[in-house]
Amino acid sequence: MNRDLHSIRRDYQFDGLLEEHAGNDPLALFDTWLEKAIEASPDDPTAMVLSTVDSDGWPHSRVVLLKQRNDSGFSFFTNYDSEKGQQLALNNKASMTFFWPALSRQVRIEGTVEKVARDVSESYFASRPRGSQLAARTSKQSAIIANREVLQAAFNEEEQAFHEQEVPCPENWGGYVLKPKFIEFWQGRPSRLHDRICFTQQDSDWLRTRKAP
Repeated sequence: MNRDLHSIRRDYQFDGLLEEHAGNDPLALFDTWLEKAIEASPDDPTAMVLSTVDSDGWPHSRVVLLKQRNDSGFSFFTNYDSEKGQQLALNNKASMTFFWPALSRQVRIEGTVEKVARDVSESYFASRPRGSQLAARTSKQSAIIANREVLQAAFNEEEQAFHEQEVPCPENWGGYVLKPKFIEFWQGRPSRLHDRICFTQQDSDWLRTRKAP
């Protein structure tokens, strides 16, 4: 690449994140920031980078969508046989990273992951568009396939098999919930003097600290 990457930069001209604004509840602050992100940009504000670790200690990251945030934690849905599903089965520690460039904000969340109840997965699956339901049954996620035609043919077979019928949720498809142990809120500031407010869980409380940028 001949492009000068050094010259690509911008200064962040936003209000700061002070302790009195952050409060003592990181989940409430996350909800507020997510609402602002939805208002600021309708393009995938729930997109996040999910990072897992394989059996050899190698990290793996991919973008998935947050589908629920409640008292249990942060939930997403996927194929349990996928690479991320296999990695979570071996090591249930994971992280999520949200980045909202329109607001110059980032949130990092670290914690442990477990499967959601089966009825929760089936309920969410029933709410998905029919095409997404069929695709979930079609795709052997992360498996190597010969070409696109193989995938399309498998989709067509599923479509025919469930013609004018409800599409059932596959047994190997469902939700995970990340239960947070650490949450960091990053707010871009001028001259790279960014604000970083961190919350670490201690029993039923959260310890709030500030980190240098």
